[in-house]
Amino acid sequence: MSLREKFTGTGIAIVTPFHEDGKIDWESFGKLIEFWIAGKVEYLVVLGTTGESATIHGEEKQQVFSFVKDKVAGRCPLVAGIGGNDTQEVLHGFTSFDLQGYDAILSVSPYYNKPNQEGIFRHYQALDAATPLPIIMYNVPSRTGQNVTADTQLRIARECKNIFATKEASGNFEQINQIIKYKPADFMVISGDDPITLPMIACGAEGLISVVANAYPSDYSAMVRFCLQSNYEAAKALHYKYTDIIATMFAEGSPSGVKAYLYEMGLCQNVFRLPVWPVSEKHHERIVTLMKNI
Repeated sequence: MSLREKFTGTGIAIVTPFHEDGKIDWESFGKLIEFWIAGKVEYLVVLGTTGESATIHGEEKQQVFSFVKDKVAGRCPLVAGIGGNDTQEVLHGFTSFDLQGYDAILSVSPYYNKPNQEGIFRHYQALDAATPLPIIMYNVPSRTGQNVTADTQLRIARECKNIFATKEASGNFEQINQIIKYKPADFMVISGDDPITLPMIACGAEGLISVVANAYPSDYSAMVRFCLQSNYEAAKALHYKYTDIIATMFAEGSPSGVKAYLYEMGLCQNVFRLPVWPVSEKHHERIVTLMKNI
């Protein structure tokens, strides 16, 4: 199966469930994996931002990679989240983690340092030269503090042949249109922004890495498939079904919002590692009301 076949459609940036004491809840993790696969999503992204990767390190990170690989057992493609703001540390992760069973790496652009565009390009150039797997770059300026411009993403797409896709979450349609219009034919643009996935696919994106599909994998992956089939009437029905739910998932931070939904579904505890914290009681009540309505 080609990379385009593997990663066209819906991937989930999966949560990491925890016990009250902060340890990983492996039993709930296994149940969630079965729930997501039953929802017919195309692939899973392990230890992205939604998986609270910032507070999972070293051997524990390897345990998560290995657990998900073993539970999935080849039933869908897997992506390992390995990114950071220290290029050498990311390169060390490439060599130190056992990524057998994984199909690609998701690597977020460097955050906090706020490198200029040349620094961002050189970072990805270094990753491209050393990666053990194909890479999806990830532009999410609302979290990193620095946008990866269309020019830089296109330069990476042309010059870094192991980087086959961008998860584009700038929300800037002028930028999105430039990337899609001028990208190499074999370079994929993947939405990283649930609320605007429908128009992004209409413009030429090839799928989504979703937060919402953690809780609603079947409907949201169906919405993406309808878009890819140019059946926008069916897609719009599902898109608008979840508009208010999507808003509540991000209003007080993610993954705080989506874990509140999963908690109400009985799939995991509403527990995080600091500094992430649950949504407010008032907002949680709003979530419960929306779930009853849907």
